[in-house]
Amino acid sequence: MSLVRRAVAADAAEVLRLRQVMLDAVGRPPSTDWHAASLPTLRARLADPDGEFAAFVVDHPERPDALAALVAGTVEYRIGRAGNPRGLTGYVFSVATDPGARRRGYARACMEELLEWFRERGAGHVMLNASPEAEPLYASMGFTRDTDPSMRLHL
Repeated sequence: MSLVRRAVAADAAEVLRLRQVMLDAVGRPPSTDWHAASLPTLRARLADPDGEFAAFVVDHPERPDALAALVAGTVEYRIGRAGNPRGLTGYVFSVATDPGARRRGYARACMEELLEWFRERGAGHVMLNASPEAEPLYASMGFTRDTDPSMRLHL
């Protein structure tokens, strides 16, 4: 039996906690002020098993009601192109492991479940942003560096 399970609405607060662990690790300004506003939407997304969003988690082995690891992602449609004619792309984000549960393979196990979820939905490829520390994990799973430039506009 796998340690990994699909996150449900009741996991939302712990999913946010682990997302904050990831944000802190990549140097984002530490703030949890946004958690309360995010929680209702996250609960609704986690409650929809047929939606475009999924999170896979491992329960913390030493702390009941806590999560040890999280991987979350979405499937999005863009007009098809060579290499992805159906236009479905998986996006991975919020890969995080509780500091007290690291080096046990939990993130890899969650990532494998998310990749299978992407395959089941017909995604042609998967995108993610990798920290230098996490890049060896993703490379070992077949990810390669993407050279496409990215720009952002905050609305």
